[in-house]
Amino acid sequence: MSIRAPRKGENYELSVDLNSEYREKRKDAIKRTIASMTVGKDVSGLFPDVLKNMQTDDLEQKKLVYLYLMNYAKTQPELVILAVNTFVKDSDDPNPLVRALAIRTMGCLRAEKIIDYLCDPLQKCLRDENPYVRKTAALCVAKLYDLKPELVIDNGFLEQLQEMISDSNPMVVANTVAALTDIHIAATSQPSTSSSDPGVFIITPTILNKLLIALNECSEWGRVAVLNALARYVAQDEKESEHICERVVPQFQHANGSVVLAAVKVIMIHMRNVRREELIKQLVRKMAPPLVTLLSSPPEVQWVALRNINLLLQKRPDILSNEMRVFFCKYNDPLYVKVEKLDIMVRLANEKNVDALLSELKEYASEVDVDFVRKSIKAIGQAAVKIDAGAERCVNVLLDLIATRVSYVVQEAVVVMKDIFRKYPSTYEGVIPTLCANLDELDEPEAKASLIWIIGEYANKIDNADELLGIFVDTFTEESYPVQLQTLTAVVKLFLKKPDSAQAVVQRVLTTATKDCDSPDVRDRAYIYWRLLSTDPAAAKAVVLAHRPPISIPRTSVSPALLEELLGEISSLASVYHKPEETFVGRGRVGVDVVRKGTDAEDRFSTQKALQTVVAGQQAENLLDFDDGPAVEGQPSGLAATEVLSQTPAAANLLAGTSSNPLDDLVSIFGGGGGSSAGGGFSFGGGTGFGQSLMSPAAPSSMGSPMVGQGSAPARSPAPPQQQQQPQDDLLGLF
Repeated sequence: MSIRAPRKGENYELSVDLNSEYREKRKDAIKRTIASMTVGKDVSGLFPDVLKNMQTDDLEQKKLVYLYLMNYAKTQPELVILAVNTFVKDSDDPNPLVRALAIRTMGCLRAEKIIDYLCDPLQKCLRDENPYVRKTAALCVAKLYDLKPELVIDNGFLEQLQEMISDSNPMVVANTVAALTDIHIAATSQPSTSSSDPGVFIITPTILNKLLIALNECSEWGRVAVLNALARYVAQDEKESEHICERVVPQFQHANGSVVLAAVKVIMIHMRNVRREELIKQLVRKMAPPLVTLLSSPPEVQWVALRNINLLLQKRPDILSNEMRVFFCKYNDPLYVKVEKLDIMVRLANEKNVDALLSELKEYASEVDVDFVRKSIKAIGQAAVKIDAGAERCVNVLLDLIATRVSYVVQEAVVVMKDIFRKYPSTYEGVIPTLCANLDELDEPEAKASLIWIIGEYANKIDNADELLGIFVDTFTEESYPVQLQTLTAVVKLFLKKPDSAQAVVQRVLTTATKDCDSPDVRDRAYIYWRLLSTDPAAAKAVVLAHRPPISIPRTSVSPALLEELLGEISSLASVYHKPEETFVGRGRVGVDVVRKGTDAEDRFSTQKALQTVVAGQQAENLLDFDDGPAVEGQPSGLAATEVLSQTPAAANLLAGTSSNPLDDLVSIFGGGGGSSAGGGFSFGGGTGFGQSLMSPAAPSSMGSPMVGQGSAPARSPAPPQQQQQPQDDLLGLF
């Protein structure tokens, strides 16, 4: 029983008016009740009074009462039963609007007790003579399936829906397709679903033809539903794919952006089966104008369109190859739109339009938004890396920007120049003095690290390189870790190129890095450089000054398999986020790194390759192996070695994908066998275990006062027995 409203206050007044003998007064009270409900007031106590006003010929009043019922049906399930007779009566009303309203409201009530009473009126409405009632009833079946699937199957509603695809009214066909698609998604979300499940919506060639006929006559919502169904259809041959593409292309001219993107999705999916180059070029050419039109929408819609265009360009860069100007940023564009446009402009950049792009990006670099300015300068660097012929013009633009002496502009330009030097080594060395002159402007770690890398890379061509690097060595412990790492490497490069003038600075930086630095990464790198320089400068030169391949911009931002999946999800959130839908939708949400599609064979190959690398490393000279013991003969190599290695439990688990603790696996791979390395066990160095090989006797003498640049290893003495028996000694004692 519901609790009656107290005899005072607003609800009491409404209750009195709802029971008034005057029809207008009752209608006004219902309106006030709905208004209170809309602003969040609790008017559930008026349920019986509102229910009394349900039987009326006034359509407006009936809609208001139904709206109230939908809102409070869950909280008053016992009283909803009282409304069933009126619903059933309304479903036989001569007015089709009343019939449709009754069946729609019954489907929206979502109360267990009313579901069983819904079946008979729904059966009648699915066969109603009026198409408006039929299309409303079709959606009601999907709502009922969500509540009680077995009831829909037992009453044969699914078979009726399948028949309604042949309906003469295109709106009925569209709603039927939408309902069947919803039921299909609900049915296939269950892990035990088979293709014979009645809820699975299989699109046959017959259904396909009916959908194509209805497509041009539907409303925009209906067209989206039909196009999504067409995207799911698997064409039987190339001719059928061509036919679908030709019938869908006219949808590009629709005013609604959702219809346009849904049509693009269908074309992109079915173009995979088209072999005729002429038809593919024609479809790609027709795709450009509607995509350009989407950019005249409000900013939010623009951004969604840009995210989808970004995906399309990764698959087919030629779609908008002549349309770069439409992506130029406007002064009133929000930052999120500008950033997407920058990314697309770089994708569309080529030798023909690079001048226009650079002049535009140079303008952006004088904007007031610091983030946008940084991204614009980064885009100039990406254009230089992508287009060889335009690299010199990009460098000139960057020099003009550096000349402005604006701090954040200069710093971003230095970072970008580092990438250009990596792409075109020894090409733009004349720029280096300008960069070095701006050393005092740099206060961000990334900019400092970039300039240090440039100085180290071209140390033999910079006369005062030791002085410049000395500035960073003086403040070594105060710098961030990336700057410390770059300083360390740059000083070692300087020493290898100018050993006479850099001995003092390299000695100082190695001592500081090993003794005063609290980052294990920096210390480890310093120890390795120290050991390399003190034992074999030639090996140090081969490692530190090794040739690096030039960098390039990846054509896609996602993997090819994921790109194909996302192209099948265009106009959905998946294509906006550039992530598979299972990463953010549904009960079992998973991280992107867990979503692994079709990469099992690739993973297995990578694992095998990693194991080969481990074996190769064990067979090569180990930098931490301070003993001069001879290599063990008869040790397998190459693939044979990985077979031996894979016999260890950890490697077997790794290959099988059942590894639980990565640390245990590493320990058992490298330290497995329990015996000495001569006995087939793996260990770092020539000792009998990880700790013992590190506690080699060479370190204290060699690291205490290295003879850097002499090329000779320090003298060694045999280790005392007790030292080998204490692997738990502090590793820092090694040095």
